Amino acid sequence: MQTKKQRPILGISIGDINGIGPEVILKSLADARVFSNFTPLIYGHGKALSHYKKLMNLEDFYFTQVRNHEEIQHRKVNVINCLEECPEVIPGVETQEAGKLALASFAAAVEDLKSGKIQGLVTAPLSKSNINSETIPFVGHTEYLIEATGSSSGLMMLVGEDLRVGLVTGHIPLSQVAAAVTKEKVIEKTKIFIKSLEQDFGINKPKIAILGLNPHAGEDGLLGSEEETILKPAIQELKDARHYVFGPYPADGFFGMMHQQKFDGVLALYHDQGLIPFKSIAFSSGVNFTAGLSVIRTSPDHGTAYSIAGKNIADCSSMRAALFLASDIVERHLPSTE
Repeated sequence: MQTKKQRPILGISIGDINGIGPEVILKSLADARVFSNFTPLIYGHGKALSHYKKLMNLEDFYFTQVRNHEEIQHRKVNVINCLEECPEVIPGVETQEAGKLALASFAAAVEDLKSGKIQGLVTAPLSKSNINSETIPFVGHTEYLIEATGSSSGLMMLVGEDLRVGLVTGHIPLSQVAAAVTKEKVIEKTKIFIKSLEQDFGINKPKIAILGLNPHAGEDGLLGSEEETILKPAIQELKDARHYVFGPYPADGFFGMMHQQKFDGVLALYHDQGLIPFKSIAFSSGVNFTAGLSVIRTSPDHGTAYSIAGKNIADCSSMRAALFLASDIVERHLPSTE
């Protein structure tokens, strides 16, 4: 008998309402294909979406406000208000009030994700600076999710059409990177990467390239010792465990010669080492995926883009790709029903 899988509910946190998040959300959900794949539930505020709907002249776009998950309507865009009062929408202006809504929306979505009320979460961009404070230390979506889900670790992964880049270290100062790159952490992150490629992306026996830390991958110790003392022993241990892991490769020549095309994933050692080449190659359609968690979360790979907010010129390709990637991964994890 042919089986089918239930249509999942994807949560979407609205992000900073003064950035391009609401615009790219509305543009992405105007694509009728979404209703064949998932039911969208936006965590934010209906007034903010109405403001952008009017600003963008989306007369044929409709959404339904719901108070709880029992009221969710399939084949429609659903919205939950996460604050009683909607902050003033001022496109392009960073405000503390918008930060409060961004955090409230994200926090509410994470709680529902943990409890299974939604099957995946897509986060629109927010600004860390109007959220982070002495009482609310907020480094980023990834770090928040790792702590909220009680995970021992996670992996920030950037996903393009034919490119997947994982990071050993994430949002830490560059001055702290060398000390944070240990043999144990490289092995841990590589194993998370491999497991995610197998379970979330359906890749059997994935091939992983690991980049070097120093210029020219240390040049046999002349330009740094980390490749010899940390990376090569880590790679050998992973190979001994029958994983297809190779490197360390000089980061500049690796991407310059398009070697990423030979691998299923590339493990970079720090934020900009991975994100600069990734965004150069796949900026418009790239997706940020948090691997290694008990929940599924993606996001577009761009920020709030205050400079173009409210001008109806933001490209929604990355947000749309984030929605469909989350839907695809959720589908792989959902059990079939008769």
